[in-house]
Amino acid sequence: MKNTYESPFNARYASKEMQELFSGDMKYKTWRRLWIALAEAEMELGLGVTQEQIDELKKFKDTINYEVAEKKEKEVRHDVMAHVHAYGEQCPNAKGIIHLGATSCYVGDNTDIIVMTEALKLTKIKLAAVIKILSKFALKYKDLPTLGFTHYQPAQLVTVGKRACLWIQDLLIDLEDLEYVLSGMKLLGSKGTTGTQASFMALFDGDGEKVKKLEELIAKKVGFDNVYPVSGQTYTRKQDSRVLNVLSGIAQSAYKFSNDIRLLQGMKEIEEPFESKQIGSSAMAYKRNPMRSERISSLARYVIVDALNPAITASTQWFERTLDDSANRRISVPEAFLAVDAILNIYMNVADGLVVYPKVIEKHVMEELPFMATENILMEAVKRGGDRQELHERIRIHSMEAAKQVKLLGNANDLIDRIAGDTVFEMSFDEIMSVMEAKNYIGRAPQQVEEFVNEHVLPVLSGIQTGNIKAELKV
Repeated sequence: MKNTYESPFNARYASKEMQELFSGDMKYKTWRRLWIALAEAEMELGLGVTQEQIDELKKFKDTINYEVAEKKEKEVRHDVMAHVHAYGEQCPNAKGIIHLGATSCYVGDNTDIIVMTEALKLTKIKLAAVIKILSKFALKYKDLPTLGFTHYQPAQLVTVGKRACLWIQDLLIDLEDLEYVLSGMKLLGSKGTTGTQASFMALFDGDGEKVKKLEELIAKKVGFDNVYPVSGQTYTRKQDSRVLNVLSGIAQSAYKFSNDIRLLQGMKEIEEPFESKQIGSSAMAYKRNPMRSERISSLARYVIVDALNPAITASTQWFERTLDDSANRRISVPEAFLAVDAILNIYMNVADGLVVYPKVIEKHVMEELPFMATENILMEAVKRGGDRQELHERIRIHSMEAAKQVKLLGNANDLIDRIAGDTVFEMSFDEIMSVMEAKNYIGRAPQQVEEFVNEHVLPVLSGIQTGNIKAELKV
């Protein structure tokens, strides 16, 4: 056990893949990748950079002498220059051309964009995996009637599968937003101290076309099609805000799902997975707490609030740049991704192991269905020659008395018995019960599920390879 603080995102929540993307090793290796791309582009455009120097840089691109960099940073108090020095020690022939013409933001900001882009791609795959799991669940239970609620009061019937489609639709919106933001990710490029590219203009003797081409070459070498056309020293911090807004959207959708599951588990209709030796409570051994859904809620709340960080940062930048963004971004951006990664891991696990209790659902339906069925009973009695106004009044009286039995006396709902015993309706108990078939009250819910999944979900999922993505629950 360590005697220093360790982030719960590492110890308890986020996956190894997402942690690696935001690791120091990923960052510093990407710095070297960008330095190589810069050197190659400068050589191709005629500067005095040799292939031998580039080969030397490539030889050590993944072998970082961290101890040298750490020692140098304590001396110079500048992380980029410390790593330039450390890289130069390993590559003495290329030492003089490392970081040529660039500022710290060339490696810092471009790396941030590269890492966020890869993190968005991983998030997209996991988001699609959740949608895929929920779609199977929706189709399986497309025609299982259940109580629908408005204001958390029983309303009309829906189906378990139809309700799942509401969860899926929110996630599809998130996926659409994610893909849009992902498609618009741009590198900072090589802009220089205040975004004018003055240092590169000096290097290329005022040849603006070569300076412009330099950015294009660098971008392609690291897998991007575009750079920001204008910038200060940094790329606009609105980009971070856009990205975290997408992550906040995913958190909002997951939060809604987790709350629904928590309510359903309280009603004993649907439960999240519960392992054979899992303990629900240290005091109450019988309890089966929805702890995974609660964890989704907890982490989602963090992400939603965290999205304010880049919004405020983007709002408060001064002119071409200030440094008050740096410390905040080091925390807020990675933690948003790590938290959403954890949320989606748990979401996959819960959705894939949901336990449905049809008998409990049916019991709850039948407690309320008599009230919902009164209109159909009224119509049937009218067809048999009854007076609508008289029948309506009789139903009102019987409904009030049945509600009294349930709410005041704690008895069962006896509305059907009351109507069957009222000769004005001229309907037997069995005839009334035939009107009480729950599937008569779910409308087009089963068809809606099939149409939604087949026409709107599957076409989107067909273009996304989820591979062997699985939920990784550490504790």
